[in-house]
Amino acid sequence: MIYKIYYEGKRKFALPIKNREELMALRNAAENVAHLAEAKRGNQEEKRKLLQLAYNIGHVNGPLAGCKSIGSYFFHDVDCYDEAHSERIKRLVMEKKDEIGLRMLERSASGGWHLVCERLRGTTILENQVRVATILKVEMDTSAKDLQRVVFSTSGSEDDLPFMDDCLFTEPMTAEECEAEYELLQERQRRGEEDVPAGAKKANKHYRPWEDNGNEESVTALQCDSSKYSTYDSYNGIPFKDIIAKYWELYNDGKTPVDGDRNVLTFELAVTLRSICGYSLERMLGVIPNYWMRADGTCSAEDEAEWRRTLESALKEPKKGMPYRLRQVLHSLRENQGMKACGGTMVTPPPMPKRLPKLIKLLTKNVPDIYKPAVASAVFPALGAHLHGVKFRYWDNVEHEATFMNVLIGRQSIGKGSIKKPIEYIMEDIRQRDIPNRRREEEWKQKNPYSKPKKDPRPTDICIQMLIDNLTDAVFNQRIVDVNNNGERYIYTIVDEIEALKKVTSRNSIDEVGLLIRKAFDNSMAGQERVGTDSVSGMAPLRWNFNASTTPPNAQRFCRKMVNDGTVSRLDIATIICTEEDQDQAPVMGIYDHTFAEELKPYTERLDATSGLIECKEAHKLALEIRQENCDAAKLYDSEAYRVFSYRANVIAWLKGMVLYVAQGCQWDKTIADFVRWSEQYNLWCKMLYFGQQLERELHDEMEIQRQSGPQNLLQLLPDEFSREQYQMMRQQQGKNGNGASTLRQWVKRGHIVYDEVTGNYCKTNEYKNKFEGNKK
Repeated sequence: MIYKIYYEGKRKFALPIKNREELMALRNAAENVAHLAEAKRGNQEEKRKLLQLAYNIGHVNGPLAGCKSIGSYFFHDVDCYDEAHSERIKRLVMEKKDEIGLRMLERSASGGWHLVCERLRGTTILENQVRVATILKVEMDTSAKDLQRVVFSTSGSEDDLPFMDDCLFTEPMTAEECEAEYELLQERQRRGEEDVPAGAKKANKHYRPWEDNGNEESVTALQCDSSKYSTYDSYNGIPFKDIIAKYWELYNDGKTPVDGDRNVLTFELAVTLRSICGYSLERMLGVIPNYWMRADGTCSAEDEAEWRRTLESALKEPKKGMPYRLRQVLHSLRENQGMKACGGTMVTPPPMPKRLPKLIKLLTKNVPDIYKPAVASAVFPALGAHLHGVKFRYWDNVEHEATFMNVLIGRQSIGKGSIKKPIEYIMEDIRQRDIPNRRREEEWKQKNPYSKPKKDPRPTDICIQMLIDNLTDAVFNQRIVDVNNNGERYIYTIVDEIEALKKVTSRNSIDEVGLLIRKAFDNSMAGQERVGTDSVSGMAPLRWNFNASTTPPNAQRFCRKMVNDGTVSRLDIATIICTEEDQDQAPVMGIYDHTFAEELKPYTERLDATSGLIECKEAHKLALEIRQENCDAAKLYDSEAYRVFSYRANVIAWLKGMVLYVAQGCQWDKTIADFVRWSEQYNLWCKMLYFGQQLERELHDEMEIQRQSGPQNLLQLLPDEFSREQYQMMRQQQGKNGNGASTLRQWVKRGHIVYDEVTGNYCKTNEYKNKFEGNKK
């Protein structure tokens, strides 16, 4: 059985969890997820607030005190010291899951693994832990043998909970059998028949059962694996593994030391980090990775000694305070805190759900995995263009339409063109409808040339949705009015480079593009009024979806003035992240043909046929949940940029869910919910990656301006008696430069303060206090 542990006063109680759904609800609760996010940063207080579960006990009714019931399962804890080690352990456990009787595998908040296995009848928890540790050749925690061992549990995501057998929700033994088993094991222990190697009884917490085999070579190799990191997890809440990863990103192109440079690079890293390790060799051994370790996780005694000597040499260098490199690393990490709130890492976006909605699965099936996130985001402007006269009501009762403006950011020649084929097939029916309308418009122009009396009025049923990227204000305005008058439809544009969006109007201005983006997202009125008889006049709600691609430098240059005015937050940003493994592979695209078009057709037809106000209670509930989760994450990670971006990112993701809901025949399912969650986090991650630092700086500057606005009476902020140091500290807090000596002299000259030669402090005069601070009171 799995038991939820809770407290009433000082008493500890256990409540059985009945099924998978109940467990997932507890693990994925917003409060637990928020505590988990902070715990993963090394916050031990937040870790203690995580959901507490127990697996060792059998049948419990009421409080745990005096419990004498041992269950059929037992808990085993495996510590890991970096991501590579963690993945190796995961693969090893899954390979031997039948041999060890694995029933659940859970990633711990610190990055290690929690195992729940089936206990062999007649054997103690400790004996079973020794058996599993010996099979896997991993350390075991000898303090985890207690019957009432409590486990701080993580979320129910596939990353945190990759394996679980539903048999855990049942207990094969009856209550009487559980109690009898406990009595049997207690009697065995009293007679000294536990059959546990003596090493398990050592004073140290961790025990390596294979050490008793006398195979020193294997022991040395395995011991090195645990020397990569220790319990020293973080500095000021920032995990050391993130500090080290950012260090290599800034100062070695993201590459870790290898044979040939590991001595000098490890030495430089140690010199950089020693100041936040307390100049302690023991702590540095627990922080600085052992880059002499082989791929299989082993390390010779000579290499381990070399690693240790390198750290000792770094400690002998003269102390010069916190190095510049470390300041840069910490500054960069703090500016990017919001990225971690999105569920990814500093270098990888949040992973796509394994199971995708049917439509998204179809649209991404012909592209390699590296392009799937970009394609899954980029198809929505084209899908939204099929809706007309459709509105969706958000949780705040504001009605929205299917407005999507997607910008794909990626370096040159990385494969941004992978989005074109799916979009081409989505828009094919609209393109076909535009052909006769373009022909009719051209015929009307020939019959009614410009600046000559018109023989007949322009047909009102002309509706052209797909636009080229070179227009005049008149054409753009005409298209807006036409689509509005013919069913409240959308105009659509796709450009290879975001700079081309400047050509959708005559002004060729980035500022004008930003204004159009803001109007389009809110479907505000747009158009022009002219008095000339040949001039195009008219106003209508702007319904404009587009796809644009660009490189990171161009994106940041183009959006430089749009980050803090709400323009970027209205965009749906996607990216393509290429790893070294991806670079070694040649991506092969699938074939788009008639079969693909036929599979896509039912979805676009449903979108075309829908009209009116569409509501979905599941989507409404999900949007509210995500909103609260974003608020919690913004507080946890102290990221104002994340908070600002999250408002509209939630709206965009919710709109995607509503479009998928309509495309699937107004049927909601878990795949749509999972996709909406991922899409919101992915969009946020991309925005934080490319624009987060700028927005954080600008929001901080705004707060400083507001804080410093108006005259500041610095003397009123100081106590009646103050030192020169207090005065200078207050000046710094108010953002003033210099030592302020001239200001002090002016205050003395005006009789506001006097200098006390005995104490060396300044004191406010009674005249000043009566005149200024008395009035203030």
